[in-house]
Amino acid sequence: MGLLSKRTKIVQAITPTAGAAGATAINGATIDMAGWMGCLMKVTFGAITATAVTAIKAQQGQISDMSDAADLAGTAQSIADTDDDKVFYIDIYRPTERYLRLVVGRGTANAVVASAEYILYGPRKPPSAHGANVAGETFASPAEGTA
Repeated sequence: MGLLSKRTKIVQAITPTAGAAGATAINGATIDMAGWMGCLMKVTFGAITATAVTAIKAQQGQISDMSDAADLAGTAQSIADTDDDKVFYIDIYRPTERYLRLVVGRGTANAVVASAEYILYGPRKPPSAHGANVAGETFASPAEGTA
């Protein structure tokens, strides 16, 4: 089956700086789904203040600036104010429009988005590179020894 990093593309959806404690909504980066079958949107929350009203959802559109963004039915998830340090995801397979984005709704009290990433999968051809702020290395059957 091979290395997962060679069959996916990882793109930062929301930076830790943009996800700092706040009570305002965050629109994730727009992701172009051309050439991909699906997108896993992964969100890791940090501290969520009691009484915070927090949620995630997915949107799609045909225009790259998402000026035509529409919510995707059923994708909204409520995040409890006790869900500190938890990971949530939305997996969209075969979206009907070209562009997707994650939206994190935050209100009433502070919630921290520690990180959020898109993992694109099902490439029509092998991906050439991950997103701009993504770095890593691959290893196939590495020997034991000093890391």
